[in-house]
Amino acid sequence: MITEHALLPVISGQEEDFEAAFDRARLIIASMPGFASLSLSRSIETPNMYLLLVQWDTLEDHTIGFRGSPKYQQWREILHKFYEPFL
Repeated sequence: MITEHALLPVISGQEEDFEAAFDRARLIIASMPGFASLSLSRSIETPNMYLLLVQWDTLEDHTIGFRGSPKYQQWREILHKFYEPFL
């Protein structure tokens, strides 16, 4: 089991729309082979910053299975428009 972590800087004022979009995107990632679980947490100190933690069975499930799949492109289309320059 591996844990992917990502800091997601959302454009200020777009937090509610991002969270609604994330609910849709969650279904995409949850359908991927090797996906175990995820959590999305919003920062208290920096309200437009989120921490995404995703548990995968193997590194390859994340890097090849998800990131290399057409479903990752759907994920990007739903979420990446909300990010400040992606870190």
